[in-house]
Amino acid sequence: MRPVIVDSAIYRDGRRTSGPDDLSDALAEARATGHAFLWVGLHEPSEAEFAHVSEEFALHPLAVEDALKAHQRPKLEVYDDSLFMVLKPVVYDAASDRVSSGEVMVFIGDSFVVTVRHGEGAPLAAVRQRLEDEPEVLRHGPASVLYAIGDAVVDHYIDVAGELQIDLEELEADVFAPAGGSSGRTAERIYTAKRQVLEFRRASGPLAGPVGRLATGALPFVHDHSMPFFRDVQDHLLRANEQVEGLDRLLSDMLSAHLAQMGVRQNDDMRKISAWAAMAAVPTMVAGIYGMNFRHMPELDWVWSYPAVIALMAGVVTVLYRQFKRRGWM
Repeated sequence: MRPVIVDSAIYRDGRRTSGPDDLSDALAEARATGHAFLWVGLHEPSEAEFAHVSEEFALHPLAVEDALKAHQRPKLEVYDDSLFMVLKPVVYDAASDRVSSGEVMVFIGDSFVVTVRHGEGAPLAAVRQRLEDEPEVLRHGPASVLYAIGDAVVDHYIDVAGELQIDLEELEADVFAPAGGSSGRTAERIYTAKRQVLEFRRASGPLAGPVGRLATGALPFVHDHSMPFFRDVQDHLLRANEQVEGLDRLLSDMLSAHLAQMGVRQNDDMRKISAWAAMAAVPTMVAGIYGMNFRHMPELDWVWSYPAVIALMAGVVTVLYRQFKRRGWM
C-alpha cells in the first residue's frame, strides 16, 4: 500500500500530527481524540490496492467503482457513511494548444478524508501544503479539505480560461487580418480550439450542480459554518463558466466570420473570372464569325478590313475593362 498512498496524516485542531501507519489504527485514533480527522491521499490505485482502503473506511461500493474506473462527470453523491464528490481539474498546454483534464475523487466522512487522483492535473500536494499553512481553515474538519480542493480546481479553471482567451485573441487577429483566413488551416485551427473549449466545458459545466448543493448546506458531514466557503467557490465557478461560454461564442463567431470571408473571396474570384470571360468572349465571337469559310461575306475585299476588325475587338475589350474596373470587378 505504501507506493499508492501519496500521503497520510492525522489533523487535530488544524495541525498535522503524527499517527500510526496502519490505517485502521490511525482512523480509530482520530475518532477517539475528537476534533481530528485522517486524510489519506492516493494516486491511481488498482482495485486490489484500493480494496484495503475502502474496507477500512466502509466506502460505498458504487463510489469505489467510480473512483477506480475514473472517466466520470463531476458529481456529488451522498451515502450513509460518506460523501463522494468527483472534480475534473484541467491543464492547458500552450505549446500544443491542448486542454487535458484529470480527475479527483474525494470521500469525506465523520473523521476521515480519502482523495483519489487520476492524471497529472490535480494539485493535491499544493492543496495539502496550503491547508497546513492555514490551520484556521483546516480546523473546520473534513469539509475544509473538500473546500480547498474545489477552490484550487476552480481557481485553475479561471487561469486556464485566461490563457485560452489570449490564444483566441491571437487567432481572431489572424482571421481578420487583411490576408487572414486565406490559409486552408484556418478553419482547422478554429475547430481545434473549439474542441479544446468543449473539453473545458465538460469539466467545469457539470460541476455547478454539486458546488451549488454544497453552498446551500443540508448535506451530511458539511457543517453550516462551511457554507460561506463553498459559496465563494460557487462564485468563482460561475465566473469560470461565463468565461468558457464567452470563449465558445467567440469561436462560433470567428468560424462564421471566416466562412463569410471565404464566401466574399469566392464571389470576388467569380466576378474576376466572369469579367475576363466577358472580355475574351467579344474577340472570340468576332474571330469566330470571320473565321467561317464562306465566299460571300462583308468586308472580305476591303483593304482595311483586317486592321478595322482588330481595332474593333481592342476597343470593345478596353471599354469592358474600364467598366469592370470601375465597378470593382477587376
